[in-house]
Amino acid sequence: MYALFFLFLSKVETKSSAKLQKQICQVVLNHFEKQYSKELGEAWNSVRRVLTTPQCWQYAVLLNPFHFSSEVENDLLSKGYRLLFPGSSSCFRRSFKCYITSTPGRFPAQKHRAGRLKEYYLLNAASILAVMALDIENGEKVLDMCAAPGGKSIAMLQYACPGLLQSNEYDNLRSNWLRNTLESFIPESLLNLVIISQLDGRQIGNLQPERFDKVLVDAPCSNDRSWLFSSDIQQATVRLAQRKELSAVQIQLLRSAIKTMRPGGSLVYSTCTLSKAENSDVISHIINTCSNVLPVDISTLARGASKEFALASDVQRHELLILPEVGRAWGPMYISKLKKV
Repeated sequence: MYALFFLFLSKVETKSSAKLQKQICQVVLNHFEKQYSKELGEAWNSVRRVLTTPQCWQYAVLLNPFHFSSEVENDLLSKGYRLLFPGSSSCFRRSFKCYITSTPGRFPAQKHRAGRLKEYYLLNAASILAVMALDIENGEKVLDMCAAPGGKSIAMLQYACPGLLQSNEYDNLRSNWLRNTLESFIPESLLNLVIISQLDGRQIGNLQPERFDKVLVDAPCSNDRSWLFSSDIQQATVRLAQRKELSAVQIQLLRSAIKTMRPGGSLVYSTCTLSKAENSDVISHIINTCSNVLPVDISTLARGASKEFALASDVQRHELLILPEVGRAWGPMYISKLKKV
């Protein structure tokens, strides 16, 4: 069951769906229309415009400091890209060499070549916020529980130098994808800090209790962007029918993640869906049923991010919900932070 979710209800676009179909799946759009018009109100109109128009989508470029290229950086600047979080920003303790532009489109991707590091990684800029919320310190032990395709693990190693990073992915195909990603961006001198595991995330807490200082649960969820372009109506119908089961899996993953944390440790939960049932409802359930966790205020991160990201206003101080809009087409992404006491 759990493997099925990773294969079939993936939190990111799989390789086979990377080339977006131009035709919107009306079954999915109707479902989203009914749900999100209630949950988001008027904001759904602008979000829907972006989600249904891939021509509006934007992609950030995260430079690889382990194989830095001034030529690539100059090329980005000449094309109108700018740093997402300039080093002079007072809002953030650390910054990434992550470049964005208000113009839709994708910078050319680099192919995986064994034994050679890539110079940059393309990603949804909202992913950076999940890593920043985790706020890793040098020497800490970190778990990326649902790590494929690997972008957030890469960003973690740029944010700090952990004593250990365990990048875990349960599904075999996605685990290979994760391994290729890490080998494409991380030099051998740092790979000894990284453990790539293939464990059921629901069981890691029992297998590795109180081992980690920080845990990221970038959970399998209903991927709003890719689901809208499901070319197979039958597949889309099955996905939507199974959607209500995802929150149970997400809660299991979070309970396991809490077990893996040492007292005083913290976790960040993230998804790439707008669904309240998979976002705030899941976190509220954990807070209300787990006596050893407390919500962590991330409103400072929200204030610092508000210039470049459109954020939902009706969320708690321990949450962020990034809403895609034209010119700032990042997300959707939900982020929440908890601490173990």
